[in-house]
Amino acid sequence: MSDSPEHWHFDTRIIGREVFVYDELPSTNDRAADADLPVGTVVVARHQTRGRGQYNRVWQSRTGVSLLASIRLLPPPELNRPVTLTAWAAVAVGEATRELTGRQAKIKWPNDLLIRGKKICGILIEQKTATIVGIGLNLNQTAEEFAAANLPDATSLGIVGDSDFDLRRACEVVVGKLDAEYTRLLAGERVPLEADWKWRIGLLGQHVVADLADGEAVAGRLIEMGFDGIELDLGDGAVRVLTPEFVRHLAAV
Repeated sequence: MSDSPEHWHFDTRIIGREVFVYDELPSTNDRAADADLPVGTVVVARHQTRGRGQYNRVWQSRTGVSLLASIRLLPPPELNRPVTLTAWAAVAVGEATRELTGRQAKIKWPNDLLIRGKKICGILIEQKTATIVGIGLNLNQTAEEFAAANLPDATSLGIVGDSDFDLRRACEVVVGKLDAEYTRLLAGERVPLEADWKWRIGLLGQHVVADLADGEAVAGRLIEMGFDGIELDLGDGAVRVLTPEFVRHLAAV
């Protein structure tokens, strides 16, 4: 692990005024959890040796081809929910990928971003003494590299945008979008974020199956969704409202 990280500063309000960039870390989420770091600090690594994703899945990436970043936050109680924070991060990164490539990203429940049906980014929220938001965005992997790794459903900004992307430039755009959306959330502007999140998921009105944390699978037509609940029409007038954090997978059938 590098003992002397690069130190970047971005012109933001909360997130990214301090950015520490390491050549290698075991995990950016673990480093961002250190209590000595101020709120809004972003930790970036060019390579992780023990990166992880949702449900403790292993996250690995070749050195320098991904934006591997974690943000340290202390959100107010009304925002400190995994569904709200995941939606905030996904929408902000989606806006960043559009600025960088001109392509819209959609959300695959609960925490992946897809472009043209292929995964380009994963998000991991961990709540410890602080809330840590981890982001893994594919920058410059090639199609051949994904094929060799048996990842046919993955893509990168480089593939989508047909060019190489500079780590600092990509980080600045992503952090800028995260900061702007977080500032709006703190000001109470939840409705626009919720609407963008629903649009990017794109399942309203469709027949879906929700796989719950206790192993139950619930099928029905998705009639409404928001941070406070996911409403499924089960037929014969029956409606069931699910708590978003309790839904592990949500997909059309």
